[in-house]
Amino acid sequence: MKKLLSAIAVIAMLAQPVAIAAKEKEPVKIAGPANAKGVTTVTVGAFNVGFIFESTDQTKASGGLMGAFGGTTKAKSELVGVTPEMMQAVTDAAYADFVAQLSASGYAVLPAADLFSHAALAKTKSQDVPLDINIALEKGSKGKATYYKPSALPSLLMIPGDFLGSGMSSMGRNMAAGQASVALSTYAKQAGVGVIDVVYLIDFSEQKRPDAFSFAGIQVNSGVSVTADYSRITLIAPTGKQSVITVKAPIAVEGEFIEKADASSGTDKALQSTANVAGGLAAVAGLGGLGFGKTRKFAFTAKPGAYEEGATKAASLASAMLIGRLGALR
Repeated sequence: MKKLLSAIAVIAMLAQPVAIAAKEKEPVKIAGPANAKGVTTVTVGAFNVGFIFESTDQTKASGGLMGAFGGTTKAKSELVGVTPEMMQAVTDAAYADFVAQLSASGYAVLPAADLFSHAALAKTKSQDVPLDINIALEKGSKGKATYYKPSALPSLLMIPGDFLGSGMSSMGRNMAAGQASVALSTYAKQAGVGVIDVVYLIDFSEQKRPDAFSFAGIQVNSGVSVTADYSRITLIAPTGKQSVITVKAPIAVEGEFIEKADASSGTDKALQSTANVAGGLAAVAGLGGLGFGKTRKFAFTAKPGAYEEGATKAASLASAMLIGRLGALR
């Protein structure tokens, strides 16, 4: 899907119900709010959309009945059916929507070409496009994500804090992010223009971790959302200082975007059930829980067209919230 979403698709997208998860939480966290004061002219230096394709989530070990079941419960989830063209379409649509919302909120948005042709960025190299990262999610969870940039921007730049990678490969990316941050700050100071950096991480599943026995497992539901903690907007002011607004409650879109199936084999389920029963009997006999735990595998298949609509809408909702908060800091 190389073209942006059609008007009909957008109308259908807007008709979908929306929910912001964890409503009891503050939806954003703002760092350096004073640094955004008075900044009305900006340019977008980075806009990256990441797509999670694989995640492993786990509960902490729990005692259960008399300490019988004490193992760690894991859910391994995998998304299939999303093509590079689909991800590029979502990224391009999300970027165009972001710039439109930014302009509508009263910011003067300068062409990105002014930034990328400036001497301050002469030695700044793009990250790989697309950029694959093994990411560290919340405690006990990890995943694999692929990041795309809009076609309108010549380079994929990230600054420190845009991602939390795991493994040795992240060292080089962190160095490149530091160099990009210095270059963007130099441009902001020399041009007297605010530079905006945006990163959204799109997830395909929602995990619910009950505090009951470990055999209850992790309930995994399909959906599309902009994740908390890994999605944010950064404004680098002409002073070189930053205002950072981070999403703290996942922005989820409800709809038929993805089909979910339990991919655990019958053998896996039988072995795990037997192990858990053995652990329970051992505890009852006073031998202590054997802590086998449980592992479930889930396969998610994206529905072409519907997935792009859901992901684009989630990004649009995130943009509306973040731009609204940023504008209020002026």
